[in-house]
Amino acid sequence: MQELDTDIDTSNPTWISFADLMTGLLGAFVLLLVGVMATQLDMASKLESEVEKRQIEEQKRQSLEQALAVPLASGRITLNNGRIGISGKLLFNLNSAQLQPEGRQLLKSLVGPLRSYLQSREDLLMVSGFTDDKAVGSRNRQFADNWELSAQRALTVTRTLIEEGMPPTMLFAAAFGQEQPLVANRNEQARAQNRRVEMAPVPKAQAADKATGQVKAAPSRPDKP
Repeated sequence: MQELDTDIDTSNPTWISFADLMTGLLGAFVLLLVGVMATQLDMASKLESEVEKRQIEEQKRQSLEQALAVPLASGRITLNNGRIGISGKLLFNLNSAQLQPEGRQLLKSLVGPLRSYLQSREDLLMVSGFTDDKAVGSRNRQFADNWELSAQRALTVTRTLIEEGMPPTMLFAAAFGQEQPLVANRNEQARAQNRRVEMAPVPKAQAADKATGQVKAAPSRPDKP
């Protein structure tokens, strides 16, 4: 009887160790399961947020497209990813920042739709000027370089919009010079595409970042040289 009791007592640590091992494995499995579930929930939340963001952007694009339906239908402007594009030849002569009468009429027609669109949102309108890659100094000594030409064109468009009824608090100007061309400057047709002015709604919270290194518009028109 004494020997039997001794055998039982000796075997107990084995069962205790096995139970501890199973408990540890179960705990590790639970922690792993919790971690996987947390990761999946985080991914699902991020995916839902991204889908919602894209839906908002699509709604904004459709709203802007509806607001600009008439000039878009006439082919005088383009709309690509929320950026309103106007060919430079509709607004200015080559190497000039003086607005043509046809260009003023076009900008005047855009003020109403753009003002209504901006008033319903927390957006500012960024007016951006772009040039081709040819140096402007040799063709028009009024401008030091393409940066200055694109800046003056952006300012001209901005001031014209203000003169035609756009509140000055709703927009600002930016210059990109020959940077960010639409197509490679391989020939004159391509360069004509790159000489352009673009207008794009920008959230007010991002407007300061967008304007870094760019030119901010003043509401008054400078004296002509």
